[in-house]
Amino acid sequence: MKNIGLIIVREFKERVYKKSFIITTLLMPLLLALISVAPTLIMIYAKGDTKQISVIDNSGIVAERLQSDEDIKFVTIPDGDLQAELKKSLETDDFGVLYIGEDIVTNPNNIQLYTNSSSSMLIEDTITDQVEEIVEAERLKARNIEDLKQILEQIEVDITLSTFRNGEEQSTASSSAASSLVGIILGFVLYFFLVIYGSVVMQSIIEEKNSRILEVLVSTVRPFDMMMGKILGVAAVAATQIIVWGVLIVVMSALVVPAIMPDDILASVEAVQAGADISAMAASGVDTGMVTAMASIMDTAYIAKIVVLLLVFMIGGFLLYAAMYAAIGASVDEAQDAQQLTTPVTIPIIFAFIILTMVMNDPNSPLVVWCSMIPFTSPIVMMGRIPSGIPTWEIVLSIVLLYATFIVMVWLAGKIYRVGIFMHGKKPTFKELYKWLKY
Repeated sequence: MKNIGLIIVREFKERVYKKSFIITTLLMPLLLALISVAPTLIMIYAKGDTKQISVIDNSGIVAERLQSDEDIKFVTIPDGDLQAELKKSLETDDFGVLYIGEDIVTNPNNIQLYTNSSSSMLIEDTITDQVEEIVEAERLKARNIEDLKQILEQIEVDITLSTFRNGEEQSTASSSAASSLVGIILGFVLYFFLVIYGSVVMQSIIEEKNSRILEVLVSTVRPFDMMMGKILGVAAVAATQIIVWGVLIVVMSALVVPAIMPDDILASVEAVQAGADISAMAASGVDTGMVTAMASIMDTAYIAKIVVLLLVFMIGGFLLYAAMYAAIGASVDEAQDAQQLTTPVTIPIIFAFIILTMVMNDPNSPLVVWCSMIPFTSPIVMMGRIPSGIPTWEIVLSIVLLYATFIVMVWLAGKIYRVGIFMHGKKPTFKELYKWLKY
């Protein structure tokens, strides 16, 4: 155990004391936050100048009802000639000319937009939406039903569905959309750690094997101890990163988010957390979907629970796959030779990530449940299910199976490792690896 401890400390310090690790660990939450708000920032700062469009309306019913905004300015040209306006627009800074035929109500396709520069989906959608609404209003008017538009607006309804867990003494409304999004993010984090850090273990062993360092170390350390020390050392690095991120997320949830949130929304969130009537809030015009999602984000106890479970499944999943990556690294001399051997290892990880996308549709479907129990897929799939609120016994059973399989896999990987680190010059086949298991 002393030798294993020394190797763990060495592997841990070698990676944690690097500037790249410190920068990545501290900046990754900020990077994720920027990615989440990037679409909004792009929409705000990427807007172009207001585009002026001349409108020739032969129908006489559309142009006067077109609404200009900050993106488009409509200028009506009474009795305009299309060819003359097209020629005139080339000599000005106008964006283009919109032609509307006189039979637009009966022939909705009799409308053309002529532009002097590249058009965009935003401009075209804005024009078509407005013209469609005007034409529909004219068609409704032809039905000779008085105030039909007002009647349709009065009977229009927007349903707000509040979801509660039956059987809980104090159940608050939950957001399935938020739960699914959190599950996808957690599953992706597990996918990232299993692939990246597993490859780190394999690459490290290949480098040490080529430099003959391992042959020197085995004079004082058993091969199995070296493998376990390297795996646990890298696992400690990954766990450190998860813990730092978890602390940052909890601090943001408890302090930063409430500080930047508007007072009216914050009051609604606190009311939901206190068990307020969500239907009454919906009736007053509150966006209950957004409020319930924010209530989950600001629930520090819930966030802490998620971080702890993420840490448990990350360590279990990493130990399981790192043992296999270590055995592969000890079996080859070059990283290129390991590609064939790593395929059976990466397939379950990729399959688990595919199953993760099915969690959004039904977190309790038979396939999803079974994959959350099978150790080779459970870390990713189970973390995708946990935010949806699954029974505790399923989580416990999945953890027990995961760590039990890790023990078996370490025992098998150790058999390959102790033979492979002394083999040079030949890439082993799967048949030869099976023979090593029996030595």
